Amino acid sequence: MTALEWRAYDVGHCRHPECMVRRGGALAARKFPSLAFRLRHPVFGDVLFDTGYSQHFFDATRRFPERLYRIVTPVHLRERQCLRAQLAAEGIAPREIRGIVLSHLHGDHVGGLLDFPDAPLWCARSAWDDLAARGRWSALRIGLLPALLGGDFASRCRWIEDLPRIALPDALAGFGSGHDLFGDGSLLAIALPGHAAGHYGAAFRDRDGWVFLVADAAWSTPALRDRALPPRLTTGWLGDTGTYRDTFLRLSAVLDARAAPRLVPSHCLEWCPADA
Repeated sequence: MTALEWRAYDVGHCRHPECMVRRGGALAARKFPSLAFRLRHPVFGDVLFDTGYSQHFFDATRRFPERLYRIVTPVHLRERQCLRAQLAAEGIAPREIRGIVLSHLHGDHVGGLLDFPDAPLWCARSAWDDLAARGRWSALRIGLLPALLGGDFASRCRWIEDLPRIALPDALAGFGSGHDLFGDGSLLAIALPGHAAGHYGAAFRDRDGWVFLVADAAWSTPALRDRALPPRLTTGWLGDTGTYRDTFLRLSAVLDARAAPRLVPSHCLEWCPADA
């Protein structure tokens, strides 16, 4: 099977109490990085998994009621920390990105999408349908900012649900099947329901084995190891508590499997680049 190269990027962070994302956590506010990922296929080229924050996020939350988003979860983004700038420092121009996989449509995952206007998108149709059915307040309440998607969003999308399904490796067999993004089995979109409508992770092999980008199905790898679920207040506010719990515990069980894949949440300090 084709192996991919990959790296994580720290694309800003927010701060909120640790106890809001894991039971038994501290009341003190902690840093939660917004990670984006670049995957390099030897034939297809570079694709992204989410985009983190950018100036577009601050533009979209400048006025009320959207400003409430960054009041509730204060966001920090250093100069030249947006994903487009970090890729440019590596010599990668926006036009060279061959596609963007969107785990879901929360603002901290699509905040830099407008910096890559020509890239095709992979997204769940169910995520788009959910957002399109919401009014301004209803979307904001669960962290959706439609202004970050652009007016041509739907026309750029390849709906994940329409892609071929293939069997998963043994260590991930508990998740059923995956959608084959490249057509060669090297990158699989896997449904991880509960956190948000149309929430997907992405699994692939690198030279050391399987990697599973799990987005917000857990806030950190230590929480998965400790089986420390978020409180119902958080899971019920953003999604469905029962479904989230089932997904979380299935991921936690994966860590006990022989030759377990590396599970990489999108807000985990353990996976921040060393130079972040």
